[in-house]
Amino acid sequence: MKFVKDAAISRRSILLGAAASGLTLKAGTAFAQNTPPIASPVVRRNSSGFAVANWEDHFDNLKHGVILCDIDSRAVQYWSENQSVYKLYPSSVPESEDLTKRGYTSVIKKVEGPSWRPTPSMKIRNPEWPDYFPPGPDNPLGTHALYLSWQYYRVHGTGDTRKIGRRSSNGCIGLYNEHIKELFALAEVGTQVKLF
Repeated sequence: MKFVKDAAISRRSILLGAAASGLTLKAGTAFAQNTPPIASPVVRRNSSGFAVANWEDHFDNLKHGVILCDIDSRAVQYWSENQSVYKLYPSSVPESEDLTKRGYTSVIKKVEGPSWRPTPSMKIRNPEWPDYFPPGPDNPLGTHALYLSWQYYRVHGTGDTRKIGRRSSNGCIGLYNEHIKELFALAEVGTQVKLF
């Protein structure tokens, strides 16, 4: 008799669970609402939900390695020159399209423990900001920075982990400090970079 009692509870749990999830019940069988799928372009995604790009779609070669910064997916990908290393990192991206620069650039300098000065336009938008941030835990560039050939643009760390995965920067690409430390060790001056 115990088996029958447990089976009844199990059926009841299933029926209540189906009702709570919005399923329509007919003759003891649960049917989900049937809607046609929305057509969308095929996008390869990894388990984190980032769109995965192919370096070949953006670069002719891997000389000095390549970094792809996907603004829409909010992800940074890295390939080493010999393709032995591939990395994918979540990132922060510029908070608005007018702060977003897209196209090709390269790493021109690497700085561990960077200092930071707000750009003139940032000071206009935020006059209360100090003119200079020394290296340290409160520095907006985090622990490491890859300086790009575009003035004021960087791929850098951040101590404010709430920014990652969001439109939250003034133009730069931000990574968790532990991720920029790893990318900093992999990338070299001359690494090709594309923001798209």
